[in-house]
Amino acid sequence: MAGNTWGRQFTVTSFGESHGPAIGCVVDGCPPGLALTESDLQTDLDRRRPGQSRYVTQRREPDQARILSGVFEGETTGTPIAVLIENEDQRSRDYGKIQQVFRPNHADYAYIQKYGRRDHRGGGRSSARETAVRVAAGAIARKYLRERLGIEIRGWLAQMGDIHLDCVAPDTVNDNPFFCPDPDRVAELEAAINALRRDGDSIGARIVVEATGVPPGLGEPVFERLDSDLAAALMSINAVKGVEIGDGFDCVRQRGSEHRDELSPEGFLANHSGGVAGGISTGQPVRAALALKPTSSITIPGRTVDIAGEATEMRTTGRHDPCVGLRATPIAEAMLALVLMDHWLRHRAQNADVIPPLPPIPGDA
Repeated sequence: MAGNTWGRQFTVTSFGESHGPAIGCVVDGCPPGLALTESDLQTDLDRRRPGQSRYVTQRREPDQARILSGVFEGETTGTPIAVLIENEDQRSRDYGKIQQVFRPNHADYAYIQKYGRRDHRGGGRSSARETAVRVAAGAIARKYLRERLGIEIRGWLAQMGDIHLDCVAPDTVNDNPFFCPDPDRVAELEAAINALRRDGDSIGARIVVEATGVPPGLGEPVFERLDSDLAAALMSINAVKGVEIGDGFDCVRQRGSEHRDELSPEGFLANHSGGVAGGISTGQPVRAALALKPTSSITIPGRTVDIAGEATEMRTTGRHDPCVGLRATPIAEAMLALVLMDHWLRHRAQNADVIPPLPPIPGDA
């Protein structure tokens, strides 16, 4: 199976299945000398980990990361960093009923049409369980970006169903199970999830992710633009059906006089383009949003076909998220970190001796 490696200079190769013995990744290209321990990875893994509240899937996985190589005496060596996360709470029996049928809008049908076989236990390789290793790899990139470049990455839930959330208190995002940036709206989200569980249904979500302190110059002007690579990285997350950079689709109704990010000696006057112009970072915050579809695995019966192509009806049982977007914030942050890390190393390799003719213009907050 191809398509398991992300990046060019800072690469991540992912392996493992939802109900296999373990999942893991190999991170290659990390510069030597970065102080790194398993606890550095664990912080973000714990934020993504299932079973932490009654509002997400109750699969109980400790997600303890083990670093098997690439670190010696507490520092990276420049060699591949292998990370392993064991699966400890598989309940494969929950999926016995869907072995002969395809879950509507899930990867089941497309997967078996491509490979001629599938692992029905939790979706196998197509399961969102795989994203845990992205978070582990992203934690390595995130630490390097923060300590060496001063880049900070954060994300939050901006919308769940019809509930729109303003980022009024970003420092409180990690204080609730929704990554909600408005503490006064948490009870509203709780009630909505409880109603979905009673109905046996699910809902979609919108996540915003941004990086501050990004230097100008990251990205290429044609095929490997920073924004196109970021869009591809975010779109690779399970259940993501749309990605916006900056104002995204809102630019359709804007005039050029409104959308352009005017400059002054004191700084940029706006950031409609999400910190990227012509595929290259401007020094402003890099900002993106992603839309995640409602979870496909629900208990409401739906029409489908079985492996013989015969019409049938099915309902999914087992442990599932009523809103898969609730645990997507750390994953989106990780993918943003991986993209920025990869582009920083590529920029450094080609343009380390370039002296910009102007000092960086301050970006908006």
